[in-house]
Amino acid sequence: MGRMYTPGKGISKSAIPYRRTPASWVKATPEDVCEHICKLARKGVPPSQIGTLLRDAHGIPLVSSITGTKIVRILRANGLAPEIPEDLYFLIKKAVSMHKHMERYRKDNDAKYRLSLTEARITRLARYYKTSGQLPPTWKYDSKTASTLVS
Repeated sequence: MGRMYTPGKGISKSAIPYRRTPASWVKATPEDVCEHICKLARKGVPPSQIGTLLRDAHGIPLVSSITGTKIVRILRANGLAPEIPEDLYFLIKKAVSMHKHMERYRKDNDAKYRLSLTEARITRLARYYKTSGQLPPTWKYDSKTASTLVS
């Protein structure tokens, strides 16, 4: 698939195992895994890091093979899901730091261009999340109030 803002095509990727059942050496029960996920979410760990921590510290290779559901769906069922999706959150955080940079270095034209690309990506992603129902239809990105979203 072609990239949005770079010329590369990119073919390198990882693949999850085809078998949907958990490996025979995994001793964790679905209840234990859900408990670990909720505990980490209460500490403020984002969903992508929850999966990494479970893999590295607890020896749980794939949450969905053990529990049957994904991490964000488990968090949503327990009322712990983030209010805006994680990828959109980090794009907004990046744009806020770029705005802060632009206030100090007004003549940095490359940063200005990269900021416009980042904000276009935020707009496109927000449009997708509105149509899929993960964001309310009235949600709007505003660069002036974006710092309150990520604080």
